[in-house]
Amino acid sequence: MIEMEYVKLNDGNKMPQLGLGLFQIPNKDEAKRVVSEGLSEGYRLIDTAAAYYNEEAVGKAIAESNVKREDIFVTSKLWINKYSYEKALLGIDESLKKLGVDYIDLYLLHQPYGDIAGAWRALIEAKKAGKIRSIGISNFMPDRLLDLELMSGVKPAVNQIEVSPWYQQKKAVLYNQSRNIQVEAWAPFAEGKHQIFKNEKIAAIAEKYGKSNSQVILRWLIQRELVVIPKTVHKERMRENAEVFDFKLDEADMKEMASLDMNESQFFDHRDPIAIENIFGASLRELKI
Repeated sequence: MIEMEYVKLNDGNKMPQLGLGLFQIPNKDEAKRVVSEGLSEGYRLIDTAAAYYNEEAVGKAIAESNVKREDIFVTSKLWINKYSYEKALLGIDESLKKLGVDYIDLYLLHQPYGDIAGAWRALIEAKKAGKIRSIGISNFMPDRLLDLELMSGVKPAVNQIEVSPWYQQKKAVLYNQSRNIQVEAWAPFAEGKHQIFKNEKIAAIAEKYGKSNSQVILRWLIQRELVVIPKTVHKERMRENAEVFDFKLDEADMKEMASLDMNESQFFDHRDPIAIENIFGASLRELKI
């Protein structure tokens, strides 16, 4: 069982530092099994999204578990086809209904495009109404984050961004931390790209502590004071990923990990208009953009 560590958000709420990501698990039966096994292994942070198409499965697994609802930190996200004040209010209620819960612990704007101001206003109101405990954003670069704060006067509690050894986002992480906004790392293993699980430099560190490459990566992120949500559908990997609170990387190892930065997204540049149109075009057209 995980001896979980927690971070305190800028709104006073407590969040587990290690969670279970559910991206690319649209099959409801598999998603339900993954969440059920994760909860039984001691995971208490479950990360889903409207765009993952598995909120209902998450809700069923939570309802059928022996873990108290108040001990589970549920995160979901609003997709950009719901980015207006009115649509966002409906999207929040849809997520609540699918999850089968009275409140969502953390709700994020999934992408920084479209009517961000209207959608953010809806999240603020839902938080005041008790439907959401903490509100945040995902994939916002520092300039978009600053713009959001200036237009609303409300600081996000969390910014979920891509962070891995190949894309360390050092400046973005430091900026968020300087604003007391918790950084949460998605794709910490870069989906295995560049043979990350066999990388010799990481493996040398792992051998020193009797750990695996994946455990070293997670520990490195945790020591950077990030929340991390590795995705796996295998129970044994869930168990392995959780065994990261019983050792600590020394300063030399942290520097060695820092030297691996390729300083480029392993997926796509969120500031590239062509990439944005290719990936999000249909959703953006729903908003008549």
